[in-house]
Amino acid sequence: MTIAEQSNKEYVDRAVEVSINVGLLVLLGAVCFYIVRPFLLLVVWGIIIAIAVYPAFRSFARLLGGRGTLAAILLTLLMLSVLIVPCNLLTGTLVEGVHSVTAQLKDGTLAIPSPPPNLKNWPLIGAPIASVWELASSNLTATIEKFAPQIRAAIPTLLAFSAGIGLSVVQFVLAVLVTGVFLANAQTGAKVARSFADRIFGTRGAEFEQLAASTIRSVTSGILGVAVIQSFFASIGFLAVGLPGAGLWAFAFLIAAVLQFGALLLIPAVIYAFTITTTTKAVVFLIWCAIVGLMDNVLKPLLLGRGAVVPIAVVFLGAIGGFMSMGLIGLFVGAIVLSVGYKLVLAWLGDSAAISFGG
Repeated sequence: MTIAEQSNKEYVDRAVEVSINVGLLVLLGAVCFYIVRPFLLLVVWGIIIAIAVYPAFRSFARLLGGRGTLAAILLTLLMLSVLIVPCNLLTGTLVEGVHSVTAQLKDGTLAIPSPPPNLKNWPLIGAPIASVWELASSNLTATIEKFAPQIRAAIPTLLAFSAGIGLSVVQFVLAVLVTGVFLANAQTGAKVARSFADRIFGTRGAEFEQLAASTIRSVTSGILGVAVIQSFFASIGFLAVGLPGAGLWAFAFLIAAVLQFGALLLIPAVIYAFTITTTTKAVVFLIWCAIVGLMDNVLKPLLLGRGAVVPIAVVFLGAIGGFMSMGLIGLFVGAIVLSVGYKLVLAWLGDSAAISFGG
């Protein structure tokens, strides 16, 4: 065998060996992913929540004399109470409202107030809304019969939506428990995260690790935090004006606020308030809703950009785009991916291109 043939044989052998090794690694990775796939979403949520609450965890640990495990347990219990108590109150409100409506339907005492006189004068939507509202207030049975096909078509969607909400609550409870485990092992997790970032981004691993953490905290405070604050004040208004199903209104407003159109949901609430209460009380409620709707214009620039190392516009677009594409978890995944992409593009263009626009 000549030297060239020997060299060619060794090259083929190495190529076959590398191909087999790579194939085995891919197979192993696929099997591992298949095994952990049912828990992947919980783990991702646990990591996101742990990063978001890590500053609070450190404060707890300092107050407890550096006992990290105890701080993780207490913080986990606190997060569970924050999650479970509102859900319990909301469930109670929904059950009570359904029972009340069902009883009134059976007794024939369910009454819908007449629409405001000036509702017909509203452009485009005023006349059709006033027509349906007037029919419902005068003859509820006829209205139900008229819209029976639409109601029957909407029932499966509502049931699926309700089941999805219940499943999401259970997933969040489990994710909070996973968060407690991560916080109790925060030092080990930090080392793994740093090693992972260094492996992907090399010498800039620490920079991108900090970018991901700051983006998660920015989205948590700037989008979810603002939505929760708005929902809290909106709930006060719903309860003060005596809006039926105030808990359901508050939950719907929270979802709408995350989607950035919470103010639109306040419009039907204000219209309904003018029909069930005095004009003075309704006007006060209108002013209150206007304040709540404008809160995000003040809070979002303050909270969304806090700690962020990329422009606010990048974080905001990534969060909203991710939410529309992947759901709630997309708020964080979208913001992180777009932020990392932004930094990589700047690194590719060179430091001279790192021009801040709104950040």
